[in-house]
Amino acid sequence: MPTKPKRAPAAPALPAPSISSGPAPRYAEGSPAKGSNGSLRARHAARAAEPYPAYDDVFRPTDGILAEDTPGVLQPSRLAWQDAARGLFLYHGDCLAVMDAIAAKHPDGVFDLIFADPPYFLSNGGITCHAGKMVKVDKGDWDKSRGPELNHEFNTEWLRRCQRLLKPHGSLWVSGTHHVIFSVGYAMQQLGMKILNQVTWQKPNPPPNLACRYFTHSTETVLWAAKNEKSKHTFNYAAMKTANGGKQMKDVWTLTAPGSAEKTLGKHPTQKPLALLERILLAASHPGDFVLDPFMGGGTTAVACAKLARKFAGIELDPRWLNLTETRLGAGGGIMPCR
Repeated sequence: MPTKPKRAPAAPALPAPSISSGPAPRYAEGSPAKGSNGSLRARHAARAAEPYPAYDDVFRPTDGILAEDTPGVLQPSRLAWQDAARGLFLYHGDCLAVMDAIAAKHPDGVFDLIFADPPYFLSNGGITCHAGKMVKVDKGDWDKSRGPELNHEFNTEWLRRCQRLLKPHGSLWVSGTHHVIFSVGYAMQQLGMKILNQVTWQKPNPPPNLACRYFTHSTETVLWAAKNEKSKHTFNYAAMKTANGGKQMKDVWTLTAPGSAEKTLGKHPTQKPLALLERILLAASHPGDFVLDPFMGGGTTAVACAKLARKFAGIELDPRWLNLTETRLGAGGGIMPCR
Protein backbone atom coordinates (compact mmCIF):
# COMPACT_ATOMS: atom_id res chain seq x y z
CA MET A 1 0.00 0.00 0.00
CA PRO A 2 1.19 3.54 -0.64
CA THR A 3 2.74 5.57 2.10
CA LYS A 4 1.01 8.62 3.47
CA PRO A 5 0.82 11.15 0.63
CA LYS A 6 2.53 14.48 1.03
CA ARG A 7 0.80 17.74 0.40
CA ALA A 8 1.61 19.22 -2.96
CA PRO A 9 1.94 22.99 -3.30
CA ALA A 10 -0.11 22.90 -6.44
CA ALA A 11 -2.02 19.95 -7.82
CA PRO A 12 -3.16 19.41 -11.39
CA ALA A 13 -6.88 19.80 -11.93
CA LEU A 14 -8.88 16.61 -11.84
CA PRO A 15 -10.74 15.68 -15.03
CA ALA A 16 -14.01 17.43 -15.73
CA PRO A 17 -17.21 15.35 -15.44
CA SER A 18 -17.30 12.60 -18.07
CA ILE A 19 -20.76 11.14 -18.38
CA SER A 20 -20.78 8.93 -21.42
CA SER A 21 -17.98 6.74 -22.68
CA GLY A 22 -15.93 7.79 -25.66
CA PRO A 23 -15.57 11.34 -26.97
CA ALA A 24 -18.92 12.52 -25.65
CA PRO A 25 -19.45 16.26 -25.18
CA ARG A 26 -19.15 17.70 -21.70
CA TYR A 27 -22.26 19.22 -20.27
CA ALA A 28 -23.57 21.24 -17.40
CA GLU A 29 -25.97 19.40 -15.15
CA GLY A 30 -29.53 19.83 -16.37
CA SER A 31 -28.38 21.69 -19.50
CA PRO A 32 -28.45 20.43 -23.08
CA ALA A 33 -25.09 19.38 -24.52
CA LYS A 34 -24.96 21.98 -27.25
CA GLY A 35 -22.98 25.02 -28.27
CA SER A 36 -19.23 25.47 -28.60
CA ASN A 37 -16.69 24.05 -26.18
CA GLY A 38 -15.98 27.61 -25.12
CA SER A 39 -19.58 28.24 -24.12
CA LEU A 40 -19.69 24.93 -22.23
CA ARG A 41 -16.56 25.87 -20.34
CA ALA A 42 -18.10 29.24 -19.55
CA ARG A 43 -21.21 27.56 -18.14
CA HIS A 44 -19.03 25.24 -16.03
CA ALA A 45 -17.06 28.22 -14.74
CA ALA A 46 -20.25 30.12 -13.91
CA ARG A 47 -21.64 27.09 -12.07
CA ALA A 48 -18.40 26.65 -10.12
CA ALA A 49 -18.65 30.26 -8.97
CA GLU A 50 -22.14 29.79 -7.56
CA PRO A 51 -22.38 29.41 -3.77
CA TYR A 52 -22.98 25.91 -2.45
CA PRO A 53 -26.48 25.26 -1.09
CA ALA A 54 -26.67 25.51 2.68
CA TYR A 55 -26.45 22.06 4.25
CA ASP A 56 -29.33 20.63 6.20
CA ASP A 57 -28.81 21.89 9.75
CA VAL A 58 -30.84 18.99 11.15
CA PHE A 59 -27.59 17.02 10.82
CA ARG A 60 -24.88 17.96 13.30
CA PRO A 61 -21.20 17.14 12.70
CA THR A 62 -21.11 15.62 16.18
CA ASP A 63 -23.78 13.07 15.23
CA GLY A 64 -21.16 10.55 14.11
CA ILE A 65 -18.79 10.95 17.06
CA LEU A 66 -18.47 8.16 19.62
CA ALA A 67 -16.36 8.98 22.69
CA GLU A 68 -14.15 6.38 24.33
CA ASP A 69 -16.33 6.35 27.45
CA THR A 70 -19.54 5.69 25.50
CA PRO A 71 -21.18 2.54 27.00
CA GLY A 72 -20.80 -0.50 24.77
CA VAL A 73 -18.46 1.21 22.29
CA LEU A 74 -15.41 -0.86 21.33
CA GLN A 75 -14.15 1.53 18.63
CA PRO A 76 -14.46 5.27 19.34
CA SER A 77 -14.85 7.61 16.40
CA ARG A 78 -14.01 11.23 15.78
CA LEU A 79 -14.71 13.98 13.28
CA ALA A 80 -11.33 14.04 11.51
CA TRP A 81 -11.95 16.84 8.98
CA GLN A 82 -14.73 19.17 7.98
CA ASP A 83 -15.71 22.00 5.70
CA ALA A 84 -18.97 23.02 7.34
CA ALA A 85 -19.69 25.76 4.79
CA ARG A 86 -20.15 23.11 2.10
CA GLY A 87 -21.29 20.30 4.36
CA LEU A 88 -18.26 18.01 3.96
CA PHE A 89 -17.49 15.75 6.94
CA LEU A 90 -14.89 12.99 7.29
CA TYR A 91 -15.13 10.56 10.22
CA HIS A 92 -12.38 8.30 11.52
CA GLY A 93 -13.88 5.14 12.95
CA ASP A 94 -15.63 1.84 12.33
CA CYS A 95 -18.43 2.29 9.80
CA LEU A 96 -20.94 0.13 11.70
CA ALA A 97 -20.45 2.08 14.93
CA VAL A 98 -20.56 5.49 13.23
CA MET A 99 -23.69 4.60 11.27
CA ASP A 100 -25.33 3.38 14.48
CA ALA A 101 -24.50 6.69 16.15
CA ILE A 102 -26.00 8.72 13.31
CA ALA A 103 -29.08 6.49 13.10
CA ALA A 104 -29.74 6.93 16.81
CA LYS A 105 -30.14 10.66 16.19
CA HIS A 106 -31.93 10.32 12.85
CA PRO A 107 -34.26 7.31 13.07
CA ASP A 108 -36.15 8.39 9.93
CA GLY A 109 -32.99 8.71 7.84
CA VAL A 110 -30.83 11.66 6.88
CA PHE A 111 -29.08 10.79 3.59
CA ASP A 112 -30.48 11.20 0.08
CA LEU A 113 -27.95 8.85 -1.52
CA ILE A 114 -25.39 6.34 -0.29
CA PHE A 115 -22.52 4.96 -2.33
CA ALA A 116 -20.71 1.95 -0.88
CA ASP A 117 -17.59 0.22 -2.15
CA PRO A 118 -17.31 -2.56 0.46
CA PRO A 119 -14.55 -5.16 0.78
CA TYR A 120 -14.65 -7.54 -2.19
CA PHE A 121 -12.92 -10.33 -0.19
CA LEU A 122 -10.37 -10.72 -2.98
CA SER A 123 -7.12 -10.89 -1.02
CA ASN A 124 -6.76 -14.62 -0.71
CA GLY A 125 -3.42 -15.48 -2.27
CA GLY A 126 -4.28 -14.96 -5.93
CA ILE A 127 -2.23 -13.13 -8.54
CA THR A 128 -2.90 -10.34 -10.98
CA CYS A 129 -1.04 -8.10 -13.40
CA HIS A 130 -0.06 -4.57 -12.36
CA ALA A 131 2.11 -2.26 -14.49
CA GLY A 132 3.12 -5.22 -16.62
CA LYS A 133 4.26 -7.33 -13.67
CA MET A 134 2.77 -10.30 -11.85
CA VAL A 135 1.80 -9.26 -8.35
CA LYS A 136 0.01 -10.92 -5.43
CA VAL A 137 -3.54 -9.81 -4.69
CA ASP A 138 -3.18 -8.49 -1.16
CA LYS A 139 -5.05 -5.25 -0.52
CA GLY A 140 -5.05 -5.71 3.26
CA ASP A 141 -6.55 -7.78 6.06
CA TRP A 142 -9.86 -5.93 5.58
CA ASP A 143 -10.19 -7.58 2.14
CA LYS A 144 -9.61 -11.17 3.24
CA SER A 145 -12.58 -13.54 3.07
CA ARG A 146 -13.87 -15.06 6.30
CA GLY A 147 -16.03 -17.60 4.48
CA PRO A 148 -19.36 -17.12 2.69
CA GLU A 149 -21.52 -17.18 5.82
CA LEU A 150 -19.57 -14.56 7.76
CA ASN A 151 -19.07 -12.46 4.64
CA HIS A 152 -22.83 -12.42 4.07
CA GLU A 153 -23.51 -11.62 7.71
CA PHE A 154 -21.20 -8.61 7.45
CA ASN A 155 -22.84 -7.46 4.21
CA THR A 156 -26.27 -7.73 5.74
CA GLU A 157 -25.29 -5.71 8.79
CA TRP A 158 -23.78 -2.74 6.98
CA LEU A 159 -26.61 -2.77 4.41
CA ARG A 160 -29.17 -2.78 7.22
CA ARG A 161 -27.59 0.36 8.61
CA CYS A 162 -27.45 2.04 5.21
CA GLN A 163 -31.14 1.33 4.67
CA ARG A 164 -31.97 2.86 8.04
CA LEU A 165 -29.94 6.00 7.26
CA LEU A 166 -31.61 6.64 3.90
CA LYS A 167 -34.43 9.13 3.73
CA PRO A 168 -37.77 7.55 2.70
CA HIS A 169 -37.09 8.21 -0.99
CA GLY A 170 -33.31 7.77 -0.91
CA SER A 171 -31.31 5.24 -2.88
CA LEU A 172 -28.19 3.14 -2.43
CA TRP A 173 -25.44 2.25 -4.93
CA VAL A 174 -23.05 -0.64 -4.19
CA SER A 175 -20.11 -1.72 -6.34
CA GLY A 176 -18.58 -5.17 -6.39
CA THR A 177 -17.30 -8.13 -8.35
CA HIS A 178 -18.72 -11.65 -8.36
CA HIS A 179 -16.85 -12.30 -5.10
CA VAL A 180 -19.30 -10.16 -3.14
CA ILE A 181 -22.08 -8.73 -5.30
CA PHE A 182 -24.37 -11.77 -5.19
CA SER A 183 -24.32 -11.67 -1.40
CA VAL A 184 -25.07 -7.92 -1.52
CA GLY A 185 -28.00 -8.41 -3.88
CA TYR A 186 -29.44 -11.22 -1.79
CA ALA A 187 -29.10 -9.19 1.40
CA MET A 188 -30.85 -6.24 -0.28
CA GLN A 189 -33.81 -8.51 -1.06
CA GLN A 190 -33.81 -9.94 2.46
CA LEU A 191 -33.99 -6.40 3.86
CA GLY A 192 -36.89 -5.41 1.60
CA MET A 193 -35.02 -3.01 -0.63
CA LYS A 194 -36.12 -2.50 -4.22
CA ILE A 195 -33.34 -3.25 -6.71
CA LEU A 196 -33.67 -0.71 -9.54
CA ASN A 197 -30.79 -1.55 -11.85
CA GLN A 198 -27.78 -3.78 -12.21
CA VAL A 199 -25.25 -1.48 -13.83
CA THR A 200 -22.21 -3.06 -15.48
CA TRP A 201 -19.05 -0.98 -15.40
CA GLN A 202 -16.99 -2.16 -18.36
CA LYS A 203 -13.27 -1.39 -18.30
CA PRO A 204 -11.73 -1.05 -21.77
CA ASN A 205 -8.21 -1.43 -20.30
CA PRO A 206 -8.37 -4.37 -17.84
CA PRO A 207 -5.23 -6.21 -16.69
CA PRO A 208 -4.66 -9.47 -18.58
CA ASN A 209 -5.59 -12.83 -17.09
CA LEU A 210 -2.25 -14.42 -16.23
CA ALA A 211 -3.62 -17.88 -15.38
CA CYS A 212 -5.10 -18.27 -18.88
CA ARG A 213 -7.81 -20.45 -17.37
CA TYR A 214 -10.63 -17.86 -17.32
CA PHE A 215 -12.01 -15.05 -19.43
CA THR A 216 -10.30 -11.74 -18.68
CA HIS A 217 -12.09 -9.95 -15.83
CA SER A 218 -13.11 -6.63 -17.33
CA THR A 219 -16.27 -5.59 -15.47
CA GLU A 220 -17.62 -4.68 -12.08
CA THR A 221 -21.27 -4.58 -11.06
CA VAL A 222 -22.95 -1.60 -9.42
CA LEU A 223 -26.32 -2.39 -7.86
CA TRP A 224 -28.76 0.50 -7.51
CA ALA A 225 -31.56 0.04 -4.98
CA ALA A 226 -34.28 2.14 -3.38
CA LYS A 227 -34.83 2.05 0.40
CA ASN A 228 -37.98 -0.05 -0.02
CA GLU A 229 -40.79 -0.85 -2.42
CA LYS A 230 -42.66 2.37 -1.53
CA SER A 231 -39.73 4.69 -2.20
CA LYS A 232 -40.05 7.22 -5.02
CA HIS A 233 -36.39 7.41 -5.90
CA THR A 234 -34.70 10.23 -7.80
CA PHE A 235 -33.69 9.54 -11.40
CA ASN A 236 -32.62 12.43 -13.58
CA TYR A 237 -33.69 10.75 -16.79
CA ALA A 238 -33.47 13.82 -19.02
CA ALA A 239 -29.93 14.66 -17.91
CA MET A 240 -28.76 11.10 -18.56
CA LYS A 241 -30.42 11.05 -21.98
CA THR A 242 -28.80 14.37 -22.89
CA ALA A 243 -25.42 13.10 -21.73
CA ASN A 244 -25.87 10.06 -23.95
CA GLY A 245 -26.39 12.04 -27.14
CA GLY A 246 -30.18 12.16 -26.97
CA LYS A 247 -30.61 8.41 -26.49
CA GLN A 248 -31.69 6.51 -23.37
CA MET A 249 -28.66 5.61 -21.32
CA LYS A 250 -28.15 1.87 -21.00
CA ASP A 251 -27.00 -0.04 -17.95
CA VAL A 252 -23.57 -0.83 -19.41
CA TRP A 253 -21.11 2.00 -18.75
CA THR A 254 -17.72 1.95 -20.43
CA LEU A 255 -15.32 3.93 -18.26
CA THR A 256 -11.58 3.60 -17.85
CA ALA A 257 -9.99 2.89 -14.48
CA PRO A 258 -8.58 5.93 -12.65
CA GLY A 259 -5.79 7.56 -14.64
CA SER A 260 -2.56 9.10 -13.39
CA ALA A 261 -4.18 12.53 -12.96
CA GLU A 262 -6.49 11.09 -10.30
CA LYS A 263 -3.57 9.44 -8.48
CA THR A 264 -1.16 12.37 -8.43
CA LEU A 265 -1.72 12.99 -4.72
CA GLY A 266 -1.80 9.30 -3.80
CA LYS A 267 -3.80 6.21 -4.66
CA HIS A 268 -6.00 3.67 -2.96
CA PRO A 269 -5.81 -0.03 -3.97
CA THR A 270 -9.53 -0.12 -4.87
CA GLN A 271 -9.88 3.45 -6.14
CA LYS A 272 -12.88 4.13 -8.38
CA PRO A 273 -12.78 6.56 -11.31
CA LEU A 274 -14.15 10.02 -10.65
CA ALA A 275 -16.29 9.74 -13.78
CA LEU A 276 -18.18 6.78 -12.27
CA LEU A 277 -19.11 8.66 -9.10
CA GLU A 278 -20.01 11.80 -11.03
CA ARG A 279 -22.39 9.85 -13.22
CA ILE A 280 -24.04 8.21 -10.20
CA LEU A 281 -24.50 11.56 -8.44
CA LEU A 282 -25.82 13.28 -11.55
CA ALA A 283 -28.23 10.42 -12.21
CA ALA A 284 -29.71 9.97 -8.75
CA SER A 285 -29.31 13.16 -6.72
CA HIS A 286 -29.64 16.94 -6.83
CA PRO A 287 -27.34 19.78 -5.78
CA GLY A 288 -27.54 20.16 -2.02
CA ASP A 289 -28.43 16.50 -1.41
CA PHE A 290 -26.62 14.69 1.39
CA VAL A 291 -24.43 11.70 0.42
CA LEU A 292 -22.80 9.04 2.60
CA ASP A 293 -19.87 6.76 1.78
CA PRO A 294 -19.37 4.26 4.64
CA PHE A 295 -16.20 2.76 3.07
CA MET A 296 -14.61 6.01 1.97
CA GLY A 297 -11.15 4.76 1.01
CA GLY A 298 -9.28 7.36 -1.02
CA GLY A 299 -12.22 9.75 -1.13
CA THR A 300 -13.39 9.70 -4.73
CA THR A 301 -17.01 10.06 -3.62
CA ALA A 302 -16.01 13.06 -1.51
CA VAL A 303 -14.23 14.71 -4.45
CA ALA A 304 -17.23 14.13 -6.72
CA CYS A 305 -19.60 15.61 -4.13
CA ALA A 306 -17.38 18.68 -3.69
CA LYS A 307 -17.30 19.23 -7.46
CA LEU A 308 -21.04 18.77 -7.91
CA ALA A 309 -22.26 20.71 -4.85
CA ARG A 310 -23.50 17.72 -2.87
CA LYS A 311 -23.05 17.50 0.89
CA PHE A 312 -20.97 14.56 2.06
CA ALA A 313 -20.18 12.39 5.05
CA GLY A 314 -17.48 9.75 4.73
CA ILE A 315 -16.33 7.07 7.17
CA GLU A 316 -12.86 5.50 7.08
CA LEU A 317 -10.97 3.37 9.61
CA ASP A 318 -7.46 3.77 8.17
CA PRO A 319 -5.86 7.18 8.88
CA ARG A 320 -3.81 6.94 5.67
CA TRP A 321 -6.90 7.14 3.49
CA LEU A 322 -8.38 9.94 5.59
CA ASN A 323 -5.19 11.89 4.92
CA LEU A 324 -5.39 11.13 1.21
CA THR A 325 -9.02 12.28 1.05
CA GLU A 326 -8.19 15.49 2.91
CA THR A 327 -5.31 16.13 0.51
CA ARG A 328 -7.49 15.57 -2.56
CA LEU A 329 -10.22 17.83 -1.24
CA GLY A 330 -7.69 20.43 -0.18
CA ALA A 331 -6.22 20.53 -3.66
CA GLY A 332 -9.57 21.43 -5.15
CA GLY A 333 -11.75 22.74 -2.39
CA GLY A 334 -9.91 24.18 0.58
CA ILE A 335 -11.14 21.73 3.19
CA MET A 336 -10.40 22.88 6.72
CA PRO A 337 -8.97 20.66 9.47
CA CYS A 338 -11.02 19.96 12.58
CA ARG A 339 -8.80 19.98 15.65
